[in-house]
Amino acid sequence: MRDLLTRLHRNGPTILAFGIVLGLAVPSLAELARPALPATVFAFVLGTLLRVEPSAILAQVRRPRIALALPCAIAFLAPALAAVAVSLAGLPADLALAIVLGAAAPPTTTTIAVARMLGLDGAPPLAAMLVATFAAPLTVPLVADLFGGPRISALDLAQGLVLLVGGAIVTAALLRRFAAGPLARNGVVIDAAIVVSLLVFSLATMAGVRASIEAEPAFALGVIALAYATNLGLQAVGAALFPGDGATRLVTGLTLGNKNVGLVWAALGAQISPTMALYFAACQLPIFTLPRAAQWVLGAIRRREARYASTGRPTPNRGAPR
Repeated sequence: MRDLLTRLHRNGPTILAFGIVLGLAVPSLAELARPALPATVFAFVLGTLLRVEPSAILAQVRRPRIALALPCAIAFLAPALAAVAVSLAGLPADLALAIVLGAAAPPTTTTIAVARMLGLDGAPPLAAMLVATFAAPLTVPLVADLFGGPRISALDLAQGLVLLVGGAIVTAALLRRFAAGPLARNGVVIDAAIVVSLLVFSLATMAGVRASIEAEPAFALGVIALAYATNLGLQAVGAALFPGDGATRLVTGLTLGNKNVGLVWAALGAQISPTMALYFAACQLPIFTLPRAAQWVLGAIRRREARYASTGRPTPNRGAPR
């Protein structure tokens, strides 16, 4: 059983992509899973917190690159770059605004789970995510004001964070205090539970997406293409700006590109247009399908670095982590 659970976690990127495909292929399943969205978010946030040691998170928070530079890039550089891009592209106003606000959102916890599935250190992206997420009630409304968006309530954002992220942090602390032994013995079970919760989440986020595609195929596919372009563009910026080896840059890129647009979506409430809702839904596609590509890229990076290590030569363009 443990081998099966370990394989489930190792094949997590493929399973997440399968959830997206299944949700698009069988819309009724996506609708059935939709009410479980809040519970699945809580489950994979809690599971991730239980699988990353608090001491490792605190060590990362003490690093200026993780606690200051990366969160500032997430909150301000990303939407600024998005604003320039949508202005040059001449996109419709509501679609352009959705892209900018989506870029201003904090990273999704999915990134940390994906990093661990790829065998990478989840502490740096988790620390950056926590800092950016708890700053979001201040930064996201500010970005909305700067770019002429609708008013976003800082209180609404804060309430959502307290219920989901804050509740998961408190629950994780209590479990570590009173059930440390069982947690240590059942790490693979927690990893498998994270994958299952993310599978249900990816399935549920596709509710209504197929109908939108069928109603206006060309426009919907264009919006999906923009969601992929924005995600990949921000990933490239993160990988280029921040130092480290290939794996470190890959995780930094994922942290900057994979955004928790659901937080902004919920805060906008009735102010959101159908086009903005379609874009926010489309943002889930790259988040859950690109990890499989990242798994392939990481394998190529490791093979390349191993070749250079075997010859005693330093890997080209390798920066020292800060």
